[in-house]
Amino acid sequence: MLYTSTRDKSVRVSSAQAIAQGISKDGGLFVPEEIPQISADFIDVLVGMDYISRAKQVLALYLTDFTPEEIDRCVSGAYKEGKFSSEKVSPLKKIKNGANILELWRGPTCAFKDMALQLLPYLLTTAAKKTVADKEIVILVATSGDTGKAALEGFRDVPGTRIMVFYPNDGVSPMQKLQMTTQEGKNVCVCAINGNFDDAQNGVKKIFTDPAVAEKLAENGMMFSSANSINWGRLVPQIVYYISAYCDMIQNGEIKNGDAINIVVPTGNFGNILAAYYAKCMGVPVKKLICASNANNVLTDFLTTGVYDRNRAFYTTTSPSMDILISSNLERLLFHLCKEDDDRVRAWMQSLSANGTYTVEEDVKTQLLTLFAAGCCDDEATKETIRKTFADGYLCDTHTAVAVNVFESYTKQTGDSTPTVIASTANPFKFSAAVLRAVEGSVPTDTDEFDQVELLIEKTGDPCPPQLATLRGKTPRFTACCEKDDMERQVYEMLGIR
Repeated sequence: MLYTSTRDKSVRVSSAQAIAQGISKDGGLFVPEEIPQISADFIDVLVGMDYISRAKQVLALYLTDFTPEEIDRCVSGAYKEGKFSSEKVSPLKKIKNGANILELWRGPTCAFKDMALQLLPYLLTTAAKKTVADKEIVILVATSGDTGKAALEGFRDVPGTRIMVFYPNDGVSPMQKLQMTTQEGKNVCVCAINGNFDDAQNGVKKIFTDPAVAEKLAENGMMFSSANSINWGRLVPQIVYYISAYCDMIQNGEIKNGDAINIVVPTGNFGNILAAYYAKCMGVPVKKLICASNANNVLTDFLTTGVYDRNRAFYTTTSPSMDILISSNLERLLFHLCKEDDDRVRAWMQSLSANGTYTVEEDVKTQLLTLFAAGCCDDEATKETIRKTFADGYLCDTHTAVAVNVFESYTKQTGDSTPTVIASTANPFKFSAAVLRAVEGSVPTDTDEFDQVELLIEKTGDPCPPQLATLRGKTPRFTACCEKDDMERQVYEMLGIR
């Protein structure tokens, strides 16, 4: 299995090279030259396995230059007993509207990013030994909230690595900020920026692809890699949980092997739903991929019109991990849909960079409409969905509520009764103020984040995960904040490079 670049299909690298490098030198994203296929018989075998065993089987199809022993060590280390609060790692919960909630937030940072970022450090260090054994790996991350903490926790004190996270100063929840700024570890750094997530992501990409920066790092025995979903090593673990969810639905008797399902994903950067697309391409019978957006509905518009336009108002919402107007992983989907026409992908990305917009041709638009449904909801609708879903017996966070809302709108409009999986991306206590406001009606003005946690526990009877509760009283280690144009200097300073 070799990997190529979305902007230069003459590129050929191994999975280890793709993971270690993070992003192609031409600015493109690595994608598999061929998507491996799985049969109904293969799925039957997976049904009888636990999550760890399923992950090993699926990852082996993509990481063909990793030995079985290496894959075993990576997967067993990532998902070993005690790291996740459910034996199933990503359990399904049936809710009253008939959908299955796929709880992806059972890991150490209470967000779905743990599903990949507990595994990525193992994959990256294994890949580095194969490809760049003499280099220290510098992980550079832009985050809209959850990726940052999950990456920091995953790479904390991992030998041969350093990790630096940039986040929008006013664009994450108080709990998310506290999780990042109090992070422990000798090899970690965190810095806020005055700007939004797109500014942070653009800054990281610019640093990644600047030859002068790469040369300076090389002079100091270092090289960049990424923990964002632009790194294939972040994306490939996410494919596993959609395949596993399908197996669990068979195991639960809700469907038979071969029956179709729908998958609903709340997404901003398009990585999580792209993983579901790969699962479909591999052979999981997915009827519709349903993309759920908040008020920053650039993806809803694109998937229904074929026009991508980031020239619009940016909203800071109660679902901040989706506050994104430039969805990086969409580039991978476009590469596949246009039959690997890298000239077209480059033209679209150049137009996005120069003008903030691009329009796909009719052949791609037709495929988008066939594969995807899309919808969005604002904060008020998100709040009402949390209230209603809680009244029906399930407490969800703001991002999951967006997905539930879009799912219910979709079924009302279409009458589609296909069994459905909704990706639940975060524990509700990460967004306690917004969730409390939804279920209680208001939040007392004289309360802080942890007072609100206590009130939410009292109101709902749900427990707060200890890794969030124990943040109370912790003093932040990292208080730096820079301008978006000063990120490169900040990187050099954090690395001690002059």
